[in-house]
Amino acid sequence: MKRRESLKTIALGTVTAAALLKSCKAEELKPGDASTSPAAPGKTPPEGPARRPEEIAHYKEVISKTFFTADEMASIAILADIIIPKDEVSGSATEAGVPDFIEFIVKDQPHYQVPMRGGLRWMDLQCLQRFQKPFKDCSAAQQLEVVDLMAYPKKARPEHSQGVSFFNTMRNLTATGFYTSAMGVKDIGFKGNTPNQWAGVPEDVLKAHGLAYTEKELKECI
Repeated sequence: MKRRESLKTIALGTVTAAALLKSCKAEELKPGDASTSPAAPGKTPPEGPARRPEEIAHYKEVISKTFFTADEMASIAILADIIIPKDEVSGSATEAGVPDFIEFIVKDQPHYQVPMRGGLRWMDLQCLQRFQKPFKDCSAAQQLEVVDLMAYPKKARPEHSQGVSFFNTMRNLTATGFYTSAMGVKDIGFKGNTPNQWAGVPEDVLKAHGLAYTEKELKECI
């Protein structure tokens, strides 16, 4: 499978979907309005009947805080775009708002905080040992060299297990954030419930069962 197809599978898989459903509370949206999704954490959700007061209070508390530092967010943005770069189909992960989505998720689900921060530091340490500078300041080739240490679990060395675990989490969050954004949904080609016109039972099927539409049915129903 191509990488983008694999990422779609990850994003639509049960593990990532379960994490998304656990963290992202249902919201009452107007048709076509995605401005209050977790991928746009700066927006305040509407206080409609679908939102309980405690959910609204929790959302406001989450977006009032900042977890990642500016340097960490820079590394997250670079890594997210390595995982889902811009191509002929759609924009990159950062263009879809993935870094902000990840910032939201780690505050909404604090169990992500230690693995994510630890993984970012592990990545910086590998870069410092090899190139004497943190991940965000390395060249694209140097960044890919470090990513290769953790992106392929079956090939990774035992001493790189922390990086592998971090990259798996980062990849899942990136895929989830991207493919639940407006850009990602368009990339998949999902159109939702759309009206269509039924042309009736095919004529060969009707003939096989000795049936036929009446003139009235043809005129009024099909």
